[in-house]
Amino acid sequence: MNGGKGRRRLTARASAGRGAAPHRSAAARRRLGRIGGEVPLDRLTTRGRLAWLNSAGSRIGTSLDLERTAQELAEFTVPAFADGAAVDILESVLRGEEGARWTGTGVPLMRAIAVSAVEELSSLEPTPVGETSVRAEAQHETLLHRYCLRQGRPVLVSRMGPADFTKVAPTASAAAKMRAAGVHSYLAVPLIARGLLLGSVDFVRGPGSPPFSSTDLALAEQLASQAAVYIDNARLYGREREHVVTLQRTLLPRATPVTPGLRVRAEYAPPTGHQGVGGDWYDVMALPGGRTALMVGDVMAHGLPAAATMGRLRAVARTLMTLDMSPERVLARLDLATRDLEDEQVATFLCAVFDPADSTFTLASAGHLPPLLVDGGGSAEFVDVPIGAPLGAGVIPYDRVRVEVPAGGHLVMYTDGLVKSRHGDVEHQLNGLRAAARDLAPGALESGGLFACAPADDTTRFDEAVLLVATSVADATTSADGPADLREWQLPQEGRAASVARGLVTDQLAVWDLTELADVFELVVSELVGNALRYGNGPGRLRLLRGERLVVEVSDTGPDLPQIQHADLGDEGGRGLQLINMLCRRWGSSRTVTGKVVWAEHDLPH
Repeated sequence: MNGGKGRRRLTARASAGRGAAPHRSAAARRRLGRIGGEVPLDRLTTRGRLAWLNSAGSRIGTSLDLERTAQELAEFTVPAFADGAAVDILESVLRGEEGARWTGTGVPLMRAIAVSAVEELSSLEPTPVGETSVRAEAQHETLLHRYCLRQGRPVLVSRMGPADFTKVAPTASAAAKMRAAGVHSYLAVPLIARGLLLGSVDFVRGPGSPPFSSTDLALAEQLASQAAVYIDNARLYGREREHVVTLQRTLLPRATPVTPGLRVRAEYAPPTGHQGVGGDWYDVMALPGGRTALMVGDVMAHGLPAAATMGRLRAVARTLMTLDMSPERVLARLDLATRDLEDEQVATFLCAVFDPADSTFTLASAGHLPPLLVDGGGSAEFVDVPIGAPLGAGVIPYDRVRVEVPAGGHLVMYTDGLVKSRHGDVEHQLNGLRAAARDLAPGALESGGLFACAPADDTTRFDEAVLLVATSVADATTSADGPADLREWQLPQEGRAASVARGLVTDQLAVWDLTELADVFELVVSELVGNALRYGNGPGRLRLLRGERLVVEVSDTGPDLPQIQHADLGDEGGRGLQLINMLCRRWGSSRTVTGKVVWAEHDLPH
């Protein structure tokens, strides 16, 4: 249970006043507090009281929300049992910690969770819901509430005298209000579960009601014992849910990288209710050549095992993407890895690779919902991605599709929590998502505005959700050749290709004021083009990217990926990749549909 989150919710409840809405008068209470509409509760037989107590099981603890459970306890007892009730919970319990026996010198830090009262007692001043209980230090030694908490025993003041009000009320003003309202009987019962103190519940009776008796005390103890179990279950669930959410957020990226030609905004939102936390994830990776990989996935389960599976799949997906594989090949390998997991989970997955050279996305899907393409001009359509089987189902291969995004256009990727609802089919919800994206301003779309448009059941989102919005950016210095920090040229299929490549790289480094790297990159590009001529059926395209580092890339149609070889002293060749490995920060290669690309990366000068 997150303490800060709980406080915000409790403060919102307290905004309407110091307590809950007042109930009917005491006379009406005696009519409403009947079992079967025959006998008032205070005149019931033992069997009737047990029947009333048994009915608490269907009225209290209807959810795993701690605050709601406390409010149900207060409302169940008013007006049937008391004219006013207040539930306080230890601050440590609200943070998800274990309850404990209080051995300190004052009173433990408590927070008001629920208040309920009949109309005649609406003028009382209990501690406002959501605020900590504040009692004067001078009251500590005589405070009846303190005795209840420290001893773990109930306190009964059947007929309150003038001195008793200051021992019950939190402030002198509240004591005066109790006296003026005619409160004459007080009962405090600790909330104890598994032998540990969780909080307490206070009851009062006013004009028109008989004083509390020893029979009422026994009934209140049994009710408090039953309610404490519900409250402790809610605490345990809240703590477990918070742990899963924390694990989930830890496994997700902490920041998205800055990539050329693309602005990415990603968000994860756990459900506002108490279900659904599990295996939704996303990832954004910078790839060689200025490309960007965008990934969104959803493990088809909830809870801690789903979050753990999510972390494992994300790690495998990142490893595969570092090889700069095409999206459909990543899905095929990821499916094999998913089938090897011992927990036999199934997940959906959507992978997209953005190339700033031509502003295109290459996408492949494993049973995931289709991405939404918003062109920025009032049009929003779903991308027709071939839907493959979910990961772990063992049905491959996967197919890819390539789409172009205009400058200022958005690709929206998400998990089903953004559209799923207990009511209505998915097709209807997807149409609603498309309409909402079409109506949102670009800034609102990028800042997660679609979360506000998500379907809700009983004011809460049904499931967790991931939203990733990738925006194609047109820089002010972008020309017909592409983004200002990316240049690409077609090389000739002949022996002078290396000379042409060196000239292109040298001229561009001069434009970028990076001439101090010219000697290194002349050598690097010569070796890359030479390898393409010798082993790759000739070079294809040369790409130069200036980002956080300087990257050069040469493509060819050869099937074999290059590897560093051991060269003896008498060998005339075999040292090209060794030189690149020594001169550059790192280098690598990856397969493409037509062959492969080989790239090298160097740090920019300080």
